[in-house]
Amino acid sequence: MSEMPLTVKRSIELLGVVLIGAVLVIGSGIIMPILTAFFMSLLLYPAFRVLRRWRFPELLAIIIPILMVVVVVGLIGWFFSSQMGNLINDFPQIKKNVSIHLHSLSEWIGRISPYSTTEQTKFINDKSAALLNYAGGLASGAAVTLSSVFIFVGLLPIYIYLILFYKDILLRFIFMWFKKEDHTRVKDAIYHTESIVKSYLMGLLIQVTYMTILLGGTLMAFGINHALLIGIIFAILNLIPYVGALFGNIIGVLLTLTSSPDIWPVLTVLIIIAVVQFLDNNILMPRIVGSKIKINALVSIIGVVVGGSIAGVSGMFLSMPLIAVLKVVFDRTEMFKQWGVLLGDERPSKSPMSFPIFRKKVPVTTKEGVQKEA
Repeated sequence: MSEMPLTVKRSIELLGVVLIGAVLVIGSGIIMPILTAFFMSLLLYPAFRVLRRWRFPELLAIIIPILMVVVVVGLIGWFFSSQMGNLINDFPQIKKNVSIHLHSLSEWIGRISPYSTTEQTKFINDKSAALLNYAGGLASGAAVTLSSVFIFVGLLPIYIYLILFYKDILLRFIFMWFKKEDHTRVKDAIYHTESIVKSYLMGLLIQVTYMTILLGGTLMAFGINHALLIGIIFAILNLIPYVGALFGNIIGVLLTLTSSPDIWPVLTVLIIIAVVQFLDNNILMPRIVGSKIKINALVSIIGVVVGGSIAGVSGMFLSMPLIAVLKVVFDRTEMFKQWGVLLGDERPSKSPMSFPIFRKKVPVTTKEGVQKEA
């Protein structure tokens, strides 16, 4: 049987990418909880293995790690809600500070533009009605989103339990897709995937903890209001590669502006966030996660944007571990090895266009009038 032409192979690959994207878009509400449960199952599997080694029944060995996660998430939710309660209690002062900042902004706009304070006020009042109508539409959609979030969270423990309970069936299903002579590579890919995902997710949990303590504690030491709230919001948003840190800075500035009539706290917050983020990116996180996740920045940003457009915030969070798993699979498959190169960050020592086979042959006339190829 003749080998399939290369153009046909590449066409099938691209068609597969399009079909996978279409399936993710159409079925994101079903697929995202399953993917989240899969990654959390990998994170909880070591605890399950230890409990089984201690002669715990299989049912308890699965339920105990899940309950631990529920408790941790509950504590985080309680801490976040308590900080939000403090923010709500300061609402009268926040309203006063916002009025001061808006007045200062209005005066500045009046100095650099022909629009007076009266005209600005009329413009704001006109736009406020449209904004309220838009907010009403968002609020009606938020009820649907909130219900989907509760369904998402409610399904996670069930999916995690079933994945851990039926893990041997799932592994057998994976091995049956390949020939026996390839089972060694399949086993290596499974172990490597488990190691990478566990390292990455554990690193993120540790990162959220020390970012909240380090950033929130430093801001608190400088007397910034709602320091812990800024710390936890930035730590959670920082989990979204590249994009999250930007939104974390914006929210930190807005919270500081609303809690103080002065500008210097805003500069303090920006400087402290920059220093903490520098320590996180260059010293702390590389030592915690190591260099196991070798995904280039271009693919990371595209993955975050595509994941967000497909499945919202959950898609952004899952984009990096999912890309890491795909890279492990691609690197161990001859047919898709070029996709592994595309996802990785290992730059060639020299441009492929500089290889001798690619050098352009042009006729060159020598002094003797003889043409040679160069």
